[in-house]
Amino acid sequence: MLTSLILLASAAQVPAASLPAMPAIAPRHWTRMFISPMGEPFRPNGREDDALADWFNQADRNHDGQLTLEEMQQDSERFFGALDTNHDGEIDPDEITHYETVVAPEVTSGSSFGMMDAGASREGGGGGGRHHRGGGGGGFFRGADNDQHQGAGRFGLLDLPEPVVSADSNFNRGVSLTEFRQAAAQRFMALDIDHHGFLTLAALETIRPAPPAAPKKPSMPKDDDDALPDQNGPG
Repeated sequence: MLTSLILLASAAQVPAASLPAMPAIAPRHWTRMFISPMGEPFRPNGREDDALADWFNQADRNHDGQLTLEEMQQDSERFFGALDTNHDGEIDPDEITHYETVVAPEVTSGSSFGMMDAGASREGGGGGGRHHRGGGGGGFFRGADNDQHQGAGRFGLLDLPEPVVSADSNFNRGVSLTEFRQAAAQRFMALDIDHHGFLTLAALETIRPAPPAAPKKPSMPKDDDDALPDQNGPG
């Protein structure tokens, strides 16, 4: 009987090395459309395509698996050149309209994008118009899929409804190459959560941004006891 108990106890002990290591956060492959931090759309060509990986592999110029600040700025310059169709060194309002209607119409397809106030992008700027202005900071993450984010914020890693316009830091209704590079640097720092000085595809795949803040609850009406006394007195 004792021998049988010992054998059963031994069989129940599984070596720790044989247990699969469970990642803290499961990676997310972008099998749907992805909009890069600078606003470039990447649409999957098939069910197995990974749009986030497509952008990362393009931006990682030396293909060493590490996306540096310089590489991200170089990639932003390439995309800037594609948007600056008249080659005058600035993405002007007409070119912004072309971006929003032809290159990436998804950025204006949100249900209330045009009426969203500036606070929704968390980058400041003027609200109420078609183009939302703001600094190029972009250090604010988007929430889970099917959330209430607008425009490009539904398809990227940062909560930027309009990533191109958000780079207009001086609010002159145009985006210069310098502004675009500065925005790329600020967004790189926002994505470099662990401050390694470079980004990896594996790290980007595990980003799980917090959902947007819940709306403030309406204040509860005061009890009758808390009401102010009638200043006119009784009768």
